[in-house]
Amino acid sequence: MPHVRGALSVLALSLNTLVITASLVPPALLKLLVPAAGARRLADRALSALASAWVAVNNAWITAVRPGAHWDVEGVADLHPRGWYLVTSNHQSWVDILVLQRILHGHVPFLKFFLKRELIWVPVIGLAWWALDFPFMSRGSSRGSRGQDMEATRRACEKFKRIPTSVMNFLEGTRYTPAKHAEQKSPYRHLLKPKVGGLGIALATMGEQFEAQLDVTIVYPHGAPSFWDLMCGRMDAVIVRVQQRGIPPELLDTTVGAERAQHRRLSRWVEHQWVEKDRLIEDLLQPAKSEAL
Repeated sequence: MPHVRGALSVLALSLNTLVITASLVPPALLKLLVPAAGARRLADRALSALASAWVAVNNAWITAVRPGAHWDVEGVADLHPRGWYLVTSNHQSWVDILVLQRILHGHVPFLKFFLKRELIWVPVIGLAWWALDFPFMSRGSSRGSRGQDMEATRRACEKFKRIPTSVMNFLEGTRYTPAKHAEQKSPYRHLLKPKVGGLGIALATMGEQFEAQLDVTIVYPHGAPSFWDLMCGRMDAVIVRVQQRGIPPELLDTTVGAERAQHRRLSRWVEHQWVEKDRLIEDLLQPAKSEAL
């Protein structure tokens, strides 16, 4: 019964989150109260290990709730968990986050997401995101809001230099819907227009430390599932392609006064990827479209 499975999944996720979040408090307090670099490194390692344990438990119940689901994943074999990666992806559903965590778990360090500032107030898990140094961004339209976002991202990325990290960014900035696609007049069939502000800060702050960009494409052959669909075991298939891309040296230029030129170069680089990603999504969806006919 789907609703029974959904209730059990919610219970498993809630218990896992509560236990891990409670376990995060001691290292988080150590990190907050002891300024010594060694203590902070120790706290960061403990926090990352606990976060990875949270992902592992989530992966277990996701498998249990729909053991027959088809996960078609390519491109993760050559990754390693002690590196620094810049991860980007298309975005269709809250399920994307758990999909990314599942397919990259054990292959790369724990993912650090760019989050909307309002999410810091989410009970329990907002505290965990804060302790793990997730960058919170206001998505405001004013110059002051953008400046605060940039500074928050810069501070977070500086912290990421201390321990292997995967910095994750949904470049569309929001979940894809047909309404948003139409409102934007997006030139892509399956994607919203990409935004490169946060990506530019991450590259400017620690670009030379990144081993590669991981360009992730997520496709749901039967339509993007809701979070409750995942809980109930209704997600029967997902396709993920991970492409490692070298980061061009010209994107790492931090020369004062070259910001506009740098933004143009970064925009062109991402737009080229978006054209390829849009074509890839269309190709991956073709078998499902043929079945529907």
